[in-house]
Amino acid sequence: MKKIIALSIATIITFSCGEETKKSSLEELNEQKLILVSQIDSLNNELETLESQISKLDTNIKHPIVTAFTIKNDVFKHYIEIQGVVQADKNIEIRPELGGTVQNILVKEGQKVAAGQLLVQLDDATIKNNIDELNTQLNLAKTTFERQERLWNQKIGSEMQYLQAKAQKESLENNLASIKTQARKMKIIAPFSGIVDVIYPKNGELTNPQTPIVRLINLDKVYVEADITESYLPVIKVGTEVILNFPSINKEVTSEIAQIGHYINPDNRSFKTRINISNKDQSIKPNLLADLKILDFEVNGIKIPSNLVQQDQTGADYVFTIIDENGGHKIVKTLITVANEYKNEVFVSEGLSENDRIVNAGARLIKAGDIVEVREN
Repeated sequence: MKKIIALSIATIITFSCGEETKKSSLEELNEQKLILVSQIDSLNNELETLESQISKLDTNIKHPIVTAFTIKNDVFKHYIEIQGVVQADKNIEIRPELGGTVQNILVKEGQKVAAGQLLVQLDDATIKNNIDELNTQLNLAKTTFERQERLWNQKIGSEMQYLQAKAQKESLENNLASIKTQARKMKIIAPFSGIVDVIYPKNGELTNPQTPIVRLINLDKVYVEADITESYLPVIKVGTEVILNFPSINKEVTSEIAQIGHYINPDNRSFKTRINISNKDQSIKPNLLADLKILDFEVNGIKIPSNLVQQDQTGADYVFTIIDENGGHKIVKTLITVANEYKNEVFVSEGLSENDRIVNAGARLIKAGDIVEVREN
């Protein structure tokens, strides 16, 4: 039959060539062209019908084998990927307010301490001597004032003597309070509960307000700080989902944006974000690098593997779908619109619907119109 059709087409073409010398007008040639195209299309349709019938009757024909899956609506997510650094609010270096010699270190590195616990005692012998001396002077000043007050109440003595005694007592009281404050500053106290990470000086060393004595850390709650380019301002909000991966410790945490900076850094056109993290096991340390995936696009729709999407000569994206026709499985080229792509998956906004069957394995070995044997994934 194929030979008959081919011979018919050749006969038509030969006849047209013979008649061409007899026809000269453009109109006649166009009419002849339309007749030939119509005849060729008719013969092609007949050929396709015959091939379909042959494929049904010929049990020896082996159709290409493909696998397929049925499309379901699913959630597609796209993330931006950046790096951040772990920070801790309770991570401080404690410095003395007054200089002095380290007299006694009462804790060890790695020790847990409570808020208000004494960590290091600086030498305060001179201050204690001053306190003792002031207490003696204050006792005398109080006695003198009390006597002058009794005499003044009895209208004995001068007002000036009473006022002088009062001023002397109050001045010594103020001096004593001030020097007691200095004495308290010779004690290095833990401002919050945490772990003593580093003790810098040794017993007998001289310290001053410019040098740290103890690093105190509380890692129960830490946060990651990251810079995000300003182009993402419209999509990054407080509460946005974030997946944090810490490759150094092989740990992944899911959290959300807790704070967004209100200042654009002119040097790199970015703004800061903060992501709070619970850290009960203390495994996440300050200055640890984190890989962040911040959600910037989420939709419920058609999601398929990106490796199934092909492009034709015009650059249009398409996939092969399967339809049931005349008892067989026919391949159809289906044009699609890819709206977004992430991690080997694409979101298809147009061209596919739920329950469509799409070719998976074998998609590169077939073409539109092929009859195939289908194996479901």
